Amino acid sequence: MPKFTPRSTSRRGFMLTSLAGVGALTGVGQLITPSAGAAPAGRTTDKVRLTWGHSGVTLISKERGEFDKRLAKDGIKVEWLGPFPNHAPTLQAVTGGSADFGFGGSTTPALAAIIAGSPLVFSQFLIYEPRTTAIIAKDGSGIDKVEDLVGKSVAVNRSGLGEFILIAALEKHKVDRSKVKIVYLNPPDAAPALASGKVDAWAMWSPGVDIARHEYKAHNIFLEGRDLDFQIDFSSYVTSRKFSVENPDIVRAVNAAYAAEAKWVNDNTAEAELIVQKRGNYDDKIRDEFIALKRQYRVLPVTDLEFIAELQRAADWLVARKVLPEAVKVSDHLASI
Repeated sequence: MPKFTPRSTSRRGFMLTSLAGVGALTGVGQLITPSAGAAPAGRTTDKVRLTWGHSGVTLISKERGEFDKRLAKDGIKVEWLGPFPNHAPTLQAVTGGSADFGFGGSTTPALAAIIAGSPLVFSQFLIYEPRTTAIIAKDGSGIDKVEDLVGKSVAVNRSGLGEFILIAALEKHKVDRSKVKIVYLNPPDAAPALASGKVDAWAMWSPGVDIARHEYKAHNIFLEGRDLDFQIDFSSYVTSRKFSVENPDIVRAVNAAYAAEAKWVNDNTAEAELIVQKRGNYDDKIRDEFIALKRQYRVLPVTDLEFIAELQRAADWLVARKVLPEAVKVSDHLASI
């Protein structure tokens, strides 16, 4: 079993890992670098259609309004589409041509969509810390640790952050995957399934996992930021290859606006959490827990070759464990901007 050595596992540093020792299923050492020379320029439209969900930098960008004003200075009108419950539907919207950008969701479903043939490219990445994705079970269920999941059912989103965190937890605790029933459900269906007892546990990200833990009287049995020694799933913005080729000026403008918004969030964590709470309509206790975390975001461009190599190793890890169905070369799916 490969052994992973993180750059930093502290809450003070970003969990951007080296993932040393992973077999290079797709040739990490032969990454194709973004094209050298002058960056492409131009655009064919004055409008960009952005998807949004119930949390994160994208929601805050939509609610504050500064994002729209920033793009308006470049003559770009923003149209917000949503809310979307998770990343997969936003990827479908971009693939189908009804949206131009995904909402900054998990790299794992983005890679799964690319493998399935979607003409998507990554335009920018985000790393946030501390990580709060967790596997939870209801109090009194008898499930208090990962080993207790044997013979139980766990809801996850297919090829997404939920499935990844479950597989990583089972591997760390040496629990055979075949002894746990994995139930593929999107968040809107998984929450009531846990509440009604149709599933025994749920792997989910914030704020959904925090709301469920509070409303359903549940507890963590595996917490990413505490129990996982490496990071293998990252946040990412995607667009279609066609849009990135025809509108590199807009892609760069969107990237810059999200980077500015991430900086604002880092500098104004309490105000940012109040914005997210207003949309999520959850208890003040949960909001205060988020404020105390002082979550920070770091923006990474597609030209950061060190990060791209790490994302490649992450993809290889997921392929080796059949979370992703086949190998993918990340460097072939980066926006040339």
